[in-house]
Amino acid sequence: MVREMREEMPYGIEEGGREEEGGFPNTSHKRLVVVGYALTSKKIKSFLQPKLEVLARKKGILFVAIDHNKPLSDQGPFDIVLHKLSGKEWRQILEDYRQTHPEVTVLDPPDAIQRLHNRQSMLQAVADLNLSDSYGKVGVPKQLVVKKDASSIPDAVTNFGLKLPIVAKPLVNDGSKKSHELSLAYDRYSLQKLDPPLVLQEFVNHGGVLFKVYIVGEAIKVVRRFSLPDVTKRELSKTAGVYRFPRVSCAAASAEDADLDPCIAELPPRPLLEKLAKELRRRLGLRLFNLDMIREHGTSDRFYVIDINYFPGYGKMPEYEHIFTDFLLSLVKGKHKKRSG
Repeated sequence: MVREMREEMPYGIEEGGREEEGGFPNTSHKRLVVVGYALTSKKIKSFLQPKLEVLARKKGILFVAIDHNKPLSDQGPFDIVLHKLSGKEWRQILEDYRQTHPEVTVLDPPDAIQRLHNRQSMLQAVADLNLSDSYGKVGVPKQLVVKKDASSIPDAVTNFGLKLPIVAKPLVNDGSKKSHELSLAYDRYSLQKLDPPLVLQEFVNHGGVLFKVYIVGEAIKVVRRFSLPDVTKRELSKTAGVYRFPRVSCAAASAEDADLDPCIAELPPRPLLEKLAKELRRRLGLRLFNLDMIREHGTSDRFYVIDINYFPGYGKMPEYEHIFTDFLLSLVKGKHKKRSG
């Protein structure tokens, strides 16, 4: 079925022939680019929107659902496999497929994705990078991992030197609703009410706005989202308890059209983002991810990465259908050049 459809469409990637100036093929015989996808029903609904499928069709890209009841090697042939499923069995299927089908691009390697499922290892790449240049400095908030025994948290926090208030996030980031919930603890005693395993981070005042930095290969798109409001010293001294929040950056309204203080609204410098994205692509071994990034309130160039997510909600990214289809074509074109070079 896929083989037959490859010949039906006059778009996609050139088979043989030469290229004209600008990199456009100078031949009418082009091959369909087939993208097999293995996504949850929720991801299919948010990502495979009609506007993406229509544009993909015009560009010669066909999205084909992977059948989980059949061996992956018996399906296709695929140029690209796009996936976001969990479980050891699926990871093993993909790893085996990558070994036997090196010509297929798997987005992204299962082992690399696993690193983002643990919030301790997730931000280590940013911490190790310790990026600092004339455009700004990028780091991670001071953080502590607590795997068990909530009663020991107050002493652990004191010994480690974490300052209140403290953001608590589940250690495991598996994409579930629970993994994106967070709590804000205002006093030392209330830390005992938390439910390990957790990552505890110092809360950094950031003007109530975070930057979602979407990365699709080499493309970068940034949007503003409302976040948790700043906590003043007065509030901290008068407030106690643990306050729980849903997935803040997802549930929050877009801050793109809000009347914000220019110092808060200003996006991180483009050269800084390009350098950060390039390094993280290399260190993480991923091409599809986003960063939740904040600027410390009162500074112009002190940034923190507070979360990294694999294959995020691209459907919320402006012009995502154009960016994503261009990316898919560039992957296949790059492989085609290598084979014919």
